[in-house]
Amino acid sequence: MTETDFQYVQELAARHAGIVLVRGKEYFVESRLGSIARSAGYGTLAEFIAQLRRVPVGTPHLQAVEALCTQETSFFRDFHPFELLRQSLLPDLLRKRAATRELRIWCGAAATGQEPYSLAILLREHFLQLAGWRVQILATDLSEATLRRARVGAYTQLEANRGLSAALLVKYFDQDGTQWLIKDDVRSMVEFRPLNLIGSWPTLPSMDLVLMRNVLIYFDTATRQDILRRLRQVLRPDGYLLLGSAETTLHLDGSYELIQHERVTCYSPAQVADPLADALNRLSGLSGQ
Repeated sequence: MTETDFQYVQELAARHAGIVLVRGKEYFVESRLGSIARSAGYGTLAEFIAQLRRVPVGTPHLQAVEALCTQETSFFRDFHPFELLRQSLLPDLLRKRAATRELRIWCGAAATGQEPYSLAILLREHFLQLAGWRVQILATDLSEATLRRARVGAYTQLEANRGLSAALLVKYFDQDGTQWLIKDDVRSMVEFRPLNLIGSWPTLPSMDLVLMRNVLIYFDTATRQDILRRLRQVLRPDGYLLLGSAETTLHLDGSYELIQHERVTCYSPAQVADPLADALNRLSGLSGQ
């Protein structure tokens, strides 16, 4: 892959998805875009990139960007965050929302759906008291192709084996030939929508829980800061944010409070004191001296 072609792909990925491709990622780009070039009828990747340069930005460019997005995922990925949700975060949120009986969750990098479906299964399996509640799980991703797969909810045996016990697989999926289809009552709990995290966000409801796991690592510092700032506006003041194990708000956004559990760190909006109340308290203290 020529340096010029790699630089073009770098700029394309950064402009449309915020993805940072450093030198040394040439093989990754070749492997991801090579199959798209071949399926589109190009003899070489260079010919495909040359065509992208010649025409206005459109579907082929977006397909190329989507192909560069890492879609690594699995059911109950990393296990420990889901244990934290089961044992601590969700029980706490259920207590806080007992009056309204509403719970809103956002998975910001849903890929092919394993994470939001894992959440739906977790709620079904361990929180029977949610019967009669309004529970919304919003799952978003940049890639339309992966969202189409997620909406179908069909997984190979290998994909099902990654994170699902035999008991959960039989209970929440139906076998269809060589694939496993998630049951309709679980599928209906999740709404899938396209959303580019570096673009304009639609109006979102206030969220009780946001999972933005293993996605910030692909952005530069300024983009991470912008996403964390916008997440702060979406997340309810007493809600929770879960990031990937290699991600943090430290040195990026001071408006989050770190909550350290045994093996997982989660985040909650820091409770900022009312500046007017602080000023009045200071004046009151001075007048009493």
